[in-house]
Amino acid sequence: MAIPSTVIHTLIFYLSEHPSVVGFRWSPAQSWGSTWLFLFSSIASFILLSLFLHLFLAFFFRSGRPLPLGPLPALHSLFMSIVSVTIFAGIFLSAAAEIRDTRWFWRRSKTPIQWLLCFPLGTRPSGRVFFWSYVYYLSRFLHMWRTIFCILRRRKLAFFQLFNHSISTFMSFLWLEFSQSFQVLAILFTTLVYSLVYGYRFWTAVGFRSACFPFVLNCQIVLLGCNLISHVGVFLLHFYRGGCNGIGAWILNSVLNCAILLLCLNFYVRMYLGKRAKMDVVGGIESKPESNSVLSVYAGRGLDMPKLKVH
Repeated sequence: MAIPSTVIHTLIFYLSEHPSVVGFRWSPAQSWGSTWLFLFSSIASFILLSLFLHLFLAFFFRSGRPLPLGPLPALHSLFMSIVSVTIFAGIFLSAAAEIRDTRWFWRRSKTPIQWLLCFPLGTRPSGRVFFWSYVYYLSRFLHMWRTIFCILRRRKLAFFQLFNHSISTFMSFLWLEFSQSFQVLAILFTTLVYSLVYGYRFWTAVGFRSACFPFVLNCQIVLLGCNLISHVGVFLLHFYRGGCNGIGAWILNSVLNCAILLLCLNFYVRMYLGKRAKMDVVGGIESKPESNSVLSVYAGRGLDMPKLKVH
């Protein structure tokens, strides 16, 4: 059944033409959580709370039984999937509207894809796309609850979880603070992947069958690969087409993305080797010493995939 045109026009209005969206401006006076003090204190609080819960449960609940959370994780996954879809739709429509309204100004020097990768020098953090960038920044704090749920379920706290959530929040703050280029594509890629990942988590949490491959980890690697390709485009545009706005923040963003990508690939390779070693042992095949060592660390723990999945 086709969606009525009035519904479509209403959604477009609220997602890209509402005065709150069009008139948004990133500033400490108008945007909650837009100060450096708030950023560092919130990330520090998240890390300290995670460490405290982990140590508290390890010391006082040594039985290893997971704490009953009921439907909270499933509801969180469903909510985050809806939030991700909303942000994706909002920034997609807002970017299209910005290109429509401002293309006359830069059409001789840029194409739409170049604008998505490289903001003109002097761009200010105001308007439609920065409104949704701000909503994405706030949603990063909701993502942090995934780590809290993992700890309460008695899974070991992984360094990658804390690093990924903290760095992602930090980078989304830099996007706004320095009007960094490339953020529109980064948010589009990320929210599209997160809508699938959290939808998959909700699907499995309510009892449906899971995929026969590490779905979440593969999605994260695809996301990081797309970001890496886009970073190459930003680099070429900055040095060969007159410069991109927020290039200093972009350099830091690139380094942090590479660090996350290396961590994902490192775990992916070790997980694959662990599975191969486990298959060799089960099949009665003599394994190499390296494979046995990997098996003792990973296969012996059942790979413990949930605690190391990317969030």
